[in-house]
Amino acid sequence: MRRWVRAAALLGCLATSAAADPQGLRALETGVDAGAWEAVGRLNIGGRGFCTGALIAPDIVLTAAHCLFDKRSGAQVDPTGIEFLAGWRKGRAAAHRQVKHAALHKDYTYGDVVAPERVRYDLALLRLVRPIRNTTITPFETAPHPAKGAQVGVVSYGRDRAEAPSLQEVCEVLGRQEGVLITTCAVDFGSSGAPIFSFASGAAVIVSVVSAKAEVEGQNIALGTDLSGALAALHETLARQNRPFVRAVPALRQTTIEESRSSMGARFIRPAQ
Repeated sequence: MRRWVRAAALLGCLATSAAADPQGLRALETGVDAGAWEAVGRLNIGGRGFCTGALIAPDIVLTAAHCLFDKRSGAQVDPTGIEFLAGWRKGRAAAHRQVKHAALHKDYTYGDVVAPERVRYDLALLRLVRPIRNTTITPFETAPHPAKGAQVGVVSYGRDRAEAPSLQEVCEVLGRQEGVLITTCAVDFGSSGAPIFSFASGAAVIVSVVSAKAEVEGQNIALGTDLSGALAALHETLARQNRPFVRAVPALRQTTIEESRSSMGARFIRPAQ
C-alpha cells in the first residue's frame, strides 16, 4: 500500500455485460429498505451512461468530477443534460431534477492516467434547477475523512443493479495514501461518485466519494476523494457561477492505457508491476 498503483482500464459510468454483485452488497429494492437512503440517486449523464450522486443540500448533489467528462472526446459534458433521480428504484424516482450548473475541484485534471492528485481532487457539485423539498428525502451532512480501521459503508448503483441502489453497510478504511482514502468497499461500473458514509456519530454522514476501483495484492479496494477543505471552495464556485461551465477543459495527455468499452468513468487500477 506504500506505492501508488497505476491504471489498467476505466471504471465506466455505463452499465455493461452481466456480472454477479460483489459480496456484501444488499439491494435496497423496497421502500422500507431504501427509505433512509433516498437522498442517494442515479445521475443520468446526457444519455451516455450513469454515475451515483447524493444530495448534501436541497439543490446540491455531490459526485465525482470524472463523471462530467466524455471519455472519447475528453470534453466536459453540458451539465444541463444531466438528470438526478433521487431514490431511483424499479423505474420510479422519489424526485427527479435536471442539473443547472456544475462546479469541479479547481485542481482536478481529467485524463486516463490515474495519479494521486486526480483521485484526491475527483469532486464535483451539481446545482439542480430547483430544490428537492420532500419530507422523505433528507440531504446528508458531510464530515472529514475517517481514521484508519474505521468502519464505513457505501450506497451506489452499478452494473446489473442500475435499477435500484445497493448498500454495503460495513467495509473498512485501510488508510490514506497521498490524500486518497483506501477502503475495502465493493464498487463496480456506475458506482463512480457514490457517497462513502461514516456511522460513527450514529447517523450516516458522507466522508468521501468513490473515485476508482482497484486491486492490490489480490484484494479488491475502492479509492475515495478527500473532502477536507474542498467542499467550501466548490460551494463558493457555485455561488458565483452564471454560466454552465466553471472553467476550460484541460488538455488530455497521451497514454498507453488499455481502455474499456465504457464511455465514461473512473479507472480500474492494479499494483505497479
